[in-house]
Amino acid sequence: MNRAYNVVDADGHVLEPLDLWDHYMDPKFRERAPRLIKDTDGKERLVIEERVLGSAQAGLGGAGAVGARQGVVASNTMEYRDGKAGGFDPHARMPDMDADGIDAAFLFPTLGLFSGAIQDPELAAATCRAYNRWLADYCKPYPDRLFGIAMLPLQSVDLAIAEMRFAKKELGFKAGFIRPNPYSSKMVDDPMYEPFWAAAEDLDFAIAFHEGAGGGMPQVGIDRFEGRGARHIITHTMEMMLACLAVIWGGVCERHPKLRIAFMESGGGWVAPWLDRMDRHFDDQGFNDSGLKTRPSELFQRNCWISFEPVEGSLHVLADYIGPHKIMWATDYPHPDGFFPGAPDMVRKQLAGLSAETQRQVMGGGARGFYGLN
Repeated sequence: MNRAYNVVDADGHVLEPLDLWDHYMDPKFRERAPRLIKDTDGKERLVIEERVLGSAQAGLGGAGAVGARQGVVASNTMEYRDGKAGGFDPHARMPDMDADGIDAAFLFPTLGLFSGAIQDPELAAATCRAYNRWLADYCKPYPDRLFGIAMLPLQSVDLAIAEMRFAKKELGFKAGFIRPNPYSSKMVDDPMYEPFWAAAEDLDFAIAFHEGAGGGMPQVGIDRFEGRGARHIITHTMEMMLACLAVIWGGVCERHPKLRIAFMESGGGWVAPWLDRMDRHFDDQGFNDSGLKTRPSELFQRNCWISFEPVEGSLHVLADYIGPHKIMWATDYPHPDGFFPGAPDMVRKQLAGLSAETQRQVMGGGARGFYGLN
């Protein structure tokens, strides 16, 4: 019997085991694999290519401290290995999904959010390949409920395409992710990335943008604010806004009509005024240097999706304006700023009073459309 996907978590996370690299990475790169260290302040941080990555204020020890926002756990005293069991173990994840009535979850990395900061393209590709192979094994016991999102090494277009093909054809993944931040100092509409977008369209492989805090890549606004909260507010949303501008105003969507692109973990309320602003500049010939033949808002409707957080009040106002079939939501499980337990009910609360069809689309239809989940 086919499973009904009525409630879909569009952006959950795994916690990569620290021995992942020993078991899955090409031996010639194993000595250079990412590793966790205990820093001078006693906090755990990630080291890649002998660079310490991550927020200066927070370590990675509490990465699996879902429930911290409700005061259930003290994330600042945890070690990474003590994170939520379901992040490491798919069998432990199932009771948590069942408790919230979640039919399917699409899974992004935790440590792997830093992979875009790797400077050596071959090391980046080996890291992505090891992670993707492990993730496929994590999902394997529950193939109708857990779906891996491939990590792609955009440091090299050719290697990213190769990993995309491997993930689709060998692992059965439906989508991959890249960071919204510039790779190689280029925005994603640069001509150098055109083969990447063409390959994604040809493979019917959805591409999600996903930011990471303090991830060792260029991040807008961090030169203006020092606090962790301010930087998180800025980078997760504004980097995504810039990526959205690049793929729409920069012509990626127009050149690739079958391409599917999503903007994750950045909030969703910004997209309505952002599209309005693009449309206004499209209509004003004094500003329209885009070369587009199609209005930006129409390109979004054809090619793009966006994920809202379960507590966003703007969801009720914008659901039908944006189109509920273009909206997803996410638990961010098991991260400390995630929503567990109760994320689906938080979304339903925001949707109260809207039509049954709007609620149906937001709860599961948008994610099914983006990820090609039948």
